Amino acid sequence: MVPIVGKRGAVIILLLVLSFSLSTIVVPSVLCAEDSWETMAEMPTARSGLGVAVVDGKIYAIGGYLSGQINVTGHVGTNEMYDPATDTWATKEPMPTARSSFGIAVVQNKIYVIGGETDEGYTIANEVYDPLTDTWETRTPMPTVRADLSANVVDGKIYLIGGTEIYGYGAWPRAINVTEVYDTQTDSWTTKTSIPTAVAGYASAVVDNKIYVIGSIGWGEPPSDINQIYNPETDTWALGSSLPTVFTTAVGAGTTTGAYAPKRIHVLWDDEHHVYDPESDSWSIATPMPTPRLSLGVAVVDDMLYSIGGGFFAELGIFTASNKNEKYTPSGYIPEFPAWTPILFVLSIVAVAVVIYKRKLSKVPAN
Repeated sequence: MVPIVGKRGAVIILLLVLSFSLSTIVVPSVLCAEDSWETMAEMPTARSGLGVAVVDGKIYAIGGYLSGQINVTGHVGTNEMYDPATDTWATKEPMPTARSSFGIAVVQNKIYVIGGETDEGYTIANEVYDPLTDTWETRTPMPTVRADLSANVVDGKIYLIGGTEIYGYGAWPRAINVTEVYDTQTDSWTTKTSIPTAVAGYASAVVDNKIYVIGSIGWGEPPSDINQIYNPETDTWALGSSLPTVFTTAVGAGTTTGAYAPKRIHVLWDDEHHVYDPESDSWSIATPMPTPRLSLGVAVVDDMLYSIGGGFFAELGIFTASNKNEKYTPSGYIPEFPAWTPILFVLSIVAVAVVIYKRKLSKVPAN
């Protein structure tokens, strides 16, 4: 009797089993429950008002303010890198100008930190960090001195909108409506159309080359729920659906790209988590962070959100810096399969076809 499967067939079947086994080993690490949070390795240095940026899948937590501990206060230039793949932290070269509440953006794998507040007051400092060489470089300062602002990138240019300035004999902060653009290639600045309503400490993000500026802490004015949308191509402003809640201090925001989760802007503040859909101009509510925090950093890697640092009001109303690092899996998340999985799947189909063909041949009588 002719064997149904020969040595080659047995090898093919073995490869088939191994290919599917490898797939199951790699893929489950991303199979997380939708609209849920997971606690990750804590940031080594607790701080609020920090900035976070992503380069090559790694998160850099830079600057911030130390508070809530005896004899430990003030601005820092601390630079710590988090690797989501290994859930580990590493210390990097600190930022030359210790500060918080600045604009931070990534252009061509370099991190730009602009403006903010130092122990001496507000600054126009513009410093760029190169993760590849772990070095800092000073660039042309921002024209307008301000803090409590965000930085957004469109077509390789960095847009810095609003923020706070110091005015009057009492040195009070107030929101301003300045819009300035930094060209990293020419190391130069230009002024664009001012944002209609002055804002500071707002949530901000870019979707389809439009900049969304959401809410405001209201320095000099009542807190606002306004949603202002800037189109860099036409240098014009429009209004979107208002934020459901009026926030009264610095807000965190992150954008999912549509690659693995629906394209949305996630706004995080204390125990609230609001999600904005730019296409339908509508808001929804998602699961809040396990640890309520203000003045935090929000980073997005593979459409998963990481809420890092920030602060909370402890006993006696003392604002205390946090080192929490929590990961959020959005609703509608589709796991990222390894790039070689489709190849294995095709090879598996071919292997099965070969085995079936050999079985048929083994049953054909010899002439």
